[in-house]
Amino acid sequence: MARIVRGALLQATYTGDQESMIQKHEKYAREAANQNAQIVCFQELFNGPYFCQEQDSKWYALAEPIPDGPTTQRMLELAKETGMVLIVPMYEEESTGIYYNTAAVIDADGTYLGKYRKTHIPQVGGFWEKFYFRPGNLGYPVFDTAVGKVGVYICYDRHFPEGARMLGLNGAEIVFIPSATSRGLSQHLWRIEQTSHAIANGYFVGTINRVGIEEELGPNDYYGQSYFCTPRGEFVGEVGDAYDEELIVRDLDMDLIREVRNVWQFYRDRRPEIYSEIVAP
Repeated sequence: MARIVRGALLQATYTGDQESMIQKHEKYAREAANQNAQIVCFQELFNGPYFCQEQDSKWYALAEPIPDGPTTQRMLELAKETGMVLIVPMYEEESTGIYYNTAAVIDADGTYLGKYRKTHIPQVGGFWEKFYFRPGNLGYPVFDTAVGKVGVYICYDRHFPEGARMLGLNGAEIVFIPSATSRGLSQHLWRIEQTSHAIANGYFVGTINRVGIEEELGPNDYYGQSYFCTPRGEFVGEVGDAYDEELIVRDLDMDLIREVRNVWQFYRDRRPEIYSEIVAP
């Protein structure tokens, strides 16, 4: 019998405040559960705007501890209620003045499994992330969930193949890449990089981009187009809409991982002993 995982992605517009954003995601999570989804991933910094369009210390107030903060605790209850694995990207406060761009991973029974902290932090116009986040320091964890082994990479991380490979080496079967990426900047890469990670590493990828313009913060126009792709780099169903909010639910045939890896022997044929120069400072 084929091993099928039904996954969900939510690309959402910003409502204007945290509480209504959380409520929106709770509503869509319940809708995904009604469609028999087993795992759902929210977008980068899901419960707020993408505030990195500007540099203003007022946004530090949005950070909260993970897992002890109120939003994570609420998501633990949501996972338990819906029976789904949740990937929840948030603004994390480790201690006063030390903040990370983080995703919490919660199992289908409401158990907190751990977190991934965004490793690569951009600092360019409209993406002033070094003002808000320290680089991640937890490596590339893979979480053993109710649906399989899950890894997370966040937005700008996707430009770096090294971490994507580490997730594969650590056993990931599905890698989720939540993002906030604006139209025109790297849009031509959107359907290339994540599918390339899936191909090179023999796993499924589920990637999300938020949608719309958050006018109070700047001109960034987020172009959606969220998708799942197979270890062959093929889209699973249609790519998400480029303008509208959308819940994307897709069936992932996990048996493809073994099938693809037995044909494309990239792990067998790699030569790590001669790659030392790529990690030289």
